[in-house]
Amino acid sequence: MTTPRDLLIVTMDMKSSRPVEQGELSLALAGAELLELLASRAIALDGDHIVPGDLPAPADDRLLDGAASSLVREAPHESVTDWLWRRGRGLSAAYRAELEAEGQLVRERRRGISFRAGQPVLADSPARRRAGDRWASDDPVLATLAEAVGVQPRGERTDDAPDVSDDAVATVLAAVNDALVELAAVRQRRAIEDAAFDNIWRGSGG
Repeated sequence: MTTPRDLLIVTMDMKSSRPVEQGELSLALAGAELLELLASRAIALDGDHIVPGDLPAPADDRLLDGAASSLVREAPHESVTDWLWRRGRGLSAAYRAELEAEGQLVRERRRGISFRAGQPVLADSPARRRAGDRWASDDPVLATLAEAVGVQPRGERTDDAPDVSDDAVATVLAAVNDALVELAAVRQRRAIEDAAFDNIWRGSGG
């Protein structure tokens, strides 16, 4: 399993301080993909720009292969932030569909007139246990990504964030956090604008 898959499993399996929004999760998954590509040396960072290497993405992962093939390979290279917003669009749904196709997610049967399947839930699988073990080990990368989207940390944290010593990894994690902050600000601004419009509409008798 890879960091994006582990992240999705953890967000479904562990307690959250708030509902995990799919837009937030998609941005975090895009960051997790970059971290996986960094670990495999399929990419490197030049400052905050992504420089593709000659090595392939981790084997046997269709979505990571897709991520690697979509890299901007000519200068000027794409920034980490631009990658998060471009690659992140709809990414959480893509990973859910992939895990369901692999049998990692199953649909509970709900008794009713049509006996339609319910929402997908995690199967009891080796992948789920591996993700749980990684979470239990306080892996700093997985912990930072999961906590950023609202998954409650294990125990009490003594620092503001888990220690990450690699500069490139830290750059990606910081970019994910900044993108999540920006997304929250956009949503708040839209909510304020919508509320103001509703007040004007009601005031006009519409």
